[in-house]
Amino acid sequence: MKKVLSLVLAVLLVCPLLTACGGSSSSQYPNGEVNVLNWGEYISDGQDGTMDVIAKFQKETGIKVNYNVCPDNETLYANLKQGDSYDVIIPSDYMISRLIDEGMLTPLNFDNIPNAADVDPKFLNPAYDPNSAYSVPYMWGTVGIIYNTTMVDQAVTSWDSLFDKKYAGQVLMINNSRDAIGVALKDLGYSYNTTDQSQITAAVNLLIQQKKDGIVQAYVMDEIFDKLEGGEAAMGVYYAGDYLTMHENNPDLAFVIPSEGSNIFTDAMCIPAGAANQSNAEKFINFMCSTDVGVANCEAIGYSTPLMSVTKALDPTITSNPVAYPSDDVMASCEAFLNLPDATLKFYDSEWLRLKA
Repeated sequence: MKKVLSLVLAVLLVCPLLTACGGSSSSQYPNGEVNVLNWGEYISDGQDGTMDVIAKFQKETGIKVNYNVCPDNETLYANLKQGDSYDVIIPSDYMISRLIDEGMLTPLNFDNIPNAADVDPKFLNPAYDPNSAYSVPYMWGTVGIIYNTTMVDQAVTSWDSLFDKKYAGQVLMINNSRDAIGVALKDLGYSYNTTDQSQITAAVNLLIQQKKDGIVQAYVMDEIFDKLEGGEAAMGVYYAGDYLTMHENNPDLAFVIPSEGSNIFTDAMCIPAGAANQSNAEKFINFMCSTDVGVANCEAIGYSTPLMSVTKALDPTITSNPVAYPSDDVMASCEAFLNLPDATLKFYDSEWLRLKA
């Protein structure tokens, strides 16, 4: 989940990579196009000497990439429902399950995606895609608390810290419903996947009280980078992969998966039903699963790879980092989001509106 972008990108869904935008001649891209929807800051884009993955794909295949970004799974879903046309999307696990259930994905032709054989078997046949028919894992990671060690008086170990009045005005909450309400559910000892409306209501009540107590500085997505790196807030909820990027810019930052447990997620590449360019989409997915591209993406964005050859090729300092690759004990405390029943999803929507009112 992973996943950051500016407000302008979130609203307009403009292309962030100049190499993938603008006019092009048929001679420059003789093999057509592929329309990709990904999260922001979730691909190696050529900055700071990294590989420009989009440019490399276009050069090697003669296929133009129309690259767009999206803020969260719920917006991705809404875009597809309103008829937006994409050939490759990269939703998270629970959303993939929902899209499959609603007939919104097309089965993949793995004859055209031979590099998918490199996926670690532990990522195959997941609960969200039981036969691995509709998705190829792209990245995985966890959610936790990122905090500034110079702004707190002791190490953070629990979700409770986010609700402590001594951090009034210093806490950043993640601005999407499953993650934010999930934080409160875990703090109360409940499952992320509860369908008990009384438990969900209790979680939202906790978040409302957090706001009333003046603890929350803001609900944010990509704004968290500048705020935490610049010391504008003491702590915030975000993704482990993004913490690794932030830590490079501010070594005072630390990351913890709270003792109550947290979310473990997988983002995977899929093709929407009715995609206009399925063959090119499968070429793009296959390219993204190649070892050199996988290494470049991991090094650029900080998330964890499901590809065995990439794990072997990465610097050992990366694969031994407990933030990117947690211990078995920590992993056992984590829980993946599951797709929830329609009635629960509608209740989430109404409770989210109540929280944000």
